[in-house]
Amino acid sequence: MKKKIITGVLLTVYSLMPIAAKAQCAMCRAALESSGNKTKVEAVNDGIVFLMAIPYILVAVIGFVIYKMYYKRKAV
Repeated sequence: MKKKIITGVLLTVYSLMPIAAKAQCAMCRAALESSGNKTKVEAVNDGIVFLMAIPYILVAVIGFVIYKMYYKRKAV
């Protein structure tokens, strides 16, 4: 029962996240496109992708380490 509640809460939170992200990206794009500098727009987009990817990679690595530690200890 507890696992279902946690899953439901996480699904709700994850489903609401893209709404805020799209709004911010639209504002950034509109501000950059008004200047007419295409190189600057591409640089900002690359920076956003880089900043977005790093936390996911860190969480994945930490999760993998915890997973390995848990099953290593469980096997002993």
